[in-house]
Amino acid sequence: MAQQPTLLTGSVTMVPKSFYGTWRVTSQRVDKNSDIFKEKSLDMWNLSCTGNVITLYNMFNGAKAEINVEDSDQRHVIFTKNGNYGKKKLTDKADIYIDGDYFEGYDYIKIDTYVGGKIVKTESAKYKIKGEKIGGGIVQD
Repeated sequence: MAQQPTLLTGSVTMVPKSFYGTWRVTSQRVDKNSDIFKEKSLDMWNLSCTGNVITLYNMFNGAKAEINVEDSDQRHVIFTKNGNYGKKKLTDKADIYIDGDYFEGYDYIKIDTYVGGKIVKTESAKYKIKGEKIGGGIVQD
């Protein structure tokens, strides 16, 4: 079943235009409680907006998700995305500071495993992330 896009009433207007576009993103793990998380990664994020929905598409692995903006100003954006994978729920929270065509911050990943509707295991990691903008943004009303 397809997940309905999350409407971000009021949040979209808070996000700086520099947030949108294609970013080359490097990640370096700085903390973990499980060995399932890679030490380093390289991704390509495309952040776009249509109406009140902001979408993150990772061009390297094909993952696509609507994001929820928790807080934002002209340089700082905190956003989350969630996904359900069978008995596991992924929560991914990014906290970034944008400076022109670059950003730095942290990405917090948590995977909860459920059995009988209860969490039986939580695995988490923290990554230092850096982004370099390589393409302009897409914002459509």
